[in-house]
Formats: sequence, C-alpha cells, structure tokens
Amino acid sequence: MAKYVFKNPVFVKSATKSVNYPTMRTPSGALMPEIAVAGRSNVGKSSLLNHLFQRRDLVKTSSIPGKTQLINFFALNEALAFVDLPGYGYAKVPENTRKQWGPMIQEYLDKRPTLKLILFLFDIRRMPNDEDRMFLEWVAHRELGVILVLTKVDKVTNNEKNINTRKILESFNCENLHYVHYSVTKNVGRKELITMVIDALNDDEDEQNPLNP
Repeated sequence: MAKYVFKNPVFVKSATKSVNYPTMRTPSGALMPEIAVAGRSNVGKSSLLNHLFQRRDLVKTSSIPGKTQLINFFALNEALAFVDLPGYGYAKVPENTRKQWGPMIQEYLDKRPTLKLILFLFDIRRMPNDEDRMFLEWVAHRELGVILVLTKVDKVTNNEKNINTRKILESFNCENLHYVHYSVTKNVGRKELITMVIDALNDDEDEQNPLNP
C-alpha cells in the first residue's frame, strides 16, 4: 500500500494538447498516478488546490471565472501528480474559447493513461445541468474513479447542505457516488478529501496488482 504525503507541491507545466503533456516520474522512475480536478469555471478549483496543497498562491486564482484556459500539471512530494483542468460553462467567456475547452478536456480524459482519479468540484448551491451530467458521462465512459467535491458549503445552512446534497446526487442519478463537503474559507473537508484520495489510489493499485492466490 503506497503512502502519499501532501507536501512539497511544484508547478510542472501547462499544455493544451496530449503531445505536450509532461511525463512525470517518481525518484525511482515509476510513473506518478495522476488526479485531475474538474468543474465549472466559477466553482473554486484553484482555491481548493491551494488549500489542499497548503500553498497560498501556487495555483493562480482570479476573480474572473474562466480565466484558466490551459491544462496545468503539478507534482506533489515527487510521488503524485495533480492536474487542474479548464473550467467549463461560463457564459461570459468568448464562444470560440468555450468550444475549445470541451475537446481539450475530452482529449485529456481519453489519452492520459496515468490518470487514476477525478475530483469533480460542484457548487452545493447549484443543481446539475446537461453540461455537468455530460462530464460525469465522460468519466464513466473512461471507467475512472471520481469523488464529488461539494464546494462552498459555508454559504449554506446545515439543513440546506443536507437537502441540496440529496438533490444533487439524485439529479446526477449517482446516489452511491463518493462525495465530500468542502469549504476553503472555513477549512472544512481537507483531511476527509485527502483520506478519500489515498484510499481510492490504493484501491486502484490493488486492482492493478492483485495478490497471487
């Protein structure tokens, strides 16, 4: 069972095409397992990554949703890779830019063999629409693990949190989907998410390397 420590994050590179994706290896030469972070443009992906990494400004944040228009690669403690995918669905981004995001994200999902897990960020105050459901369909088609990260839980009451969580899961038709509540401002969910990520990676490793009978 591998041990992953969420320390020493570094930015590796940005890319838009699979031919430019970096090959990230551990000091022993093994390929790093990769976790992608996805969601709508205004869901707070950059803020969550900085909070997860415990680095205030490693991942560039912006007050303008949709500012991230590249696939950004990070390495964590020389053992684990994180990928910040462009956000989708923000109406004020130029239409030609929005049209590029879908193929860019789908190419990454289809052509990245080291990709092991998706963190799908979703604002707990919203309900899923067709774009959101389409993204989960892409993930399901690739047979990837996914954790639904319900962000901005500090913006709702406990009762609203429970009601909205149930409605969101029902809308995705994924009642058994693993999920965690998260708030960067209130420091909620980081430990729980790290535990879920490590468990998912170790489960994947066990499936890839089953014990001999």
